[in-house]
Amino acid sequence: MHNKPVTIAYPMAGDSLGGSHHSLRGLLEGLDPAHYKPVIILENPSGRLAEHFAAFEQCADPAPPQESFAVGREFSLSNFASTFSGLGRRAALLRQIDARIVHSNDGRTHATWALVAKRAGCKLLWHHRADPFAKGLRYLAPWVADQVVAVSRFSLSGMRPGKVAKEAQVVFSPFDIDVQADRKAMRQRLLTELDAPQNTIICGYFGSFIDRKRPLEFINAVAEMRKMQDRPVIGVMFGETTYPELETAMRARMNDPDVAGSVHMMGYRSPGVDWIAAVDLLLVTAVHEPLGRTLVEAMLVETPVIAADSGGNPEAILDGLGKLVIPDDARAMATIALDTLNDSDAAAAMTARARKSAKARFSEATHVARISQIYCNLSK
Repeated sequence: MHNKPVTIAYPMAGDSLGGSHHSLRGLLEGLDPAHYKPVIILENPSGRLAEHFAAFEQCADPAPPQESFAVGREFSLSNFASTFSGLGRRAALLRQIDARIVHSNDGRTHATWALVAKRAGCKLLWHHRADPFAKGLRYLAPWVADQVVAVSRFSLSGMRPGKVAKEAQVVFSPFDIDVQADRKAMRQRLLTELDAPQNTIICGYFGSFIDRKRPLEFINAVAEMRKMQDRPVIGVMFGETTYPELETAMRARMNDPDVAGSVHMMGYRSPGVDWIAAVDLLLVTAVHEPLGRTLVEAMLVETPVIAADSGGNPEAILDGLGKLVIPDDARAMATIALDTLNDSDAAAAMTARARKSAKARFSEATHVARISQIYCNLSK
């Protein structure tokens, strides 16, 4: 380790705030400043991400795209080719700030900054938070990454054999395991806002509205629950619209007679964990999700989780910590959700186990220690 701190560059694509940004801030807050100096590189120096990382040194991307690449949409060959024009200016910036490591955190930054890191002579830590079918992980990372880290075993499963794949590591994302939330008070606050009766079953969806997360399937599950019993059922969807065409389909489904008035779009709210505590059930309809933050946050505040048996969900929801159901089967999810609510003693024991397990597996301290060791190895 050099006497001065090792500068690590964290390029950001777009200005949407997601789970990777919350995870990254937890890491940065835990890094030893005597050893590491983080620098955030932003496409939008005055946007939401600038505010989110306000405590850390920032600089502007010298070659921002005219239009940011869309979250959750496949990164095409033409998208990748469009990043070449800014390669020289971005590499010059890395040299200017004396960066020794580039830590990229999503598909857009991998594609935009991987070759830049190589040109600037930096080590590249490719932090894979997407599904294993991502082209970048399969075709680009084996050639340019010095280290690959993934949030789940599922996320790594598509890597091609080779040295980079052999040395890839799974490091769970960091969480504030001491988080506290008043479930009773938050539930009442939500009921009051929705003007709903006390006996309402509140089901929660948290995350961006993209196809992989299956927001339409969540609406369908709420509709199925309404058919199965007499208590009122409400679905609350916390998140932001990424694709107008999907929002149009969601709103059309919400106007159908079997759903009308029972599903509400709540927008983006922070801290999200307080609102996760407000719902009776977290319904995770997502498929091929690497490892959803909301599952772990729900476990930490003892909100029961009903999740699709897909992707990294089973790595968070171990046996006895929640319920896993057949993916894309709204009726199955509704049935298990109601069975869970109808056995309150078993549900309480399940959520207590889930909190204990999440605290043991997902601490910020563990995450920081693992990533710091990787930084140490890369900077030798």
